[in-house]
Amino acid sequence: MARASSGRALRGLYAITPAHADTDRLVRLVAEAVDGGAALVQYRAKDLAHDAMLAQARALLPICRARAVPLIVNDCVEVALAAGADGVHLGREDLPAREARARMPDAIIGVSCYADASRAAAAARAGADYIGIGSVFPSSTKPQAVRAPLELLARARADSGLPVAAIGGIDTDNAALAIAAGADMVAVISALFEAADVAATARRFASLFN
Repeated sequence: MARASSGRALRGLYAITPAHADTDRLVRLVAEAVDGGAALVQYRAKDLAHDAMLAQARALLPICRARAVPLIVNDCVEVALAAGADGVHLGREDLPAREARARMPDAIIGVSCYADASRAAAAARAGADYIGIGSVFPSSTKPQAVRAPLELLARARADSGLPVAAIGGIDTDNAALAIAAGADMVAVISALFEAADVAATARRFASLFN
């Protein structure tokens, strides 16, 4: 595992996996996303048991490694460690970032700051490598999420000194707005993995960073 501070740029399309019990289908979708240019992949499976999550994370790892794309596990440090993933992404109810850093000293650690810029500097002090801000647009995945104004992206980056991932309702039509407002990454689920052509859609997102 390698931290962002080792020279790996945290910039571009951040593909967040949809929930699929069918591991073969999930692997195919992620392969298409990384072939299209996803810079990071987050494995997210809120409703699966630990063993099923671990099996899927392990299945995704060689796909990402073959393309030099970091695999980040959402929420669960235990699964990230057991799978040999490159990092973990933590929300407000997960293990604190400082404790995660102690357990995963060389990992990429991301922290959700939601619509609260005050969390950004705290995440940096706790050892985070990047922060997430959202929901920047209305989100079908989290329709009740508090909206984060786009100007919060630049403020959070300035306060923390960390790369910022914008999340929430991002598609190929509005992603450029988030990038122009200061997002280093755009985190996408539905607009990517529900697309008719996942690889082509990933290329469209990735091209916005060129």
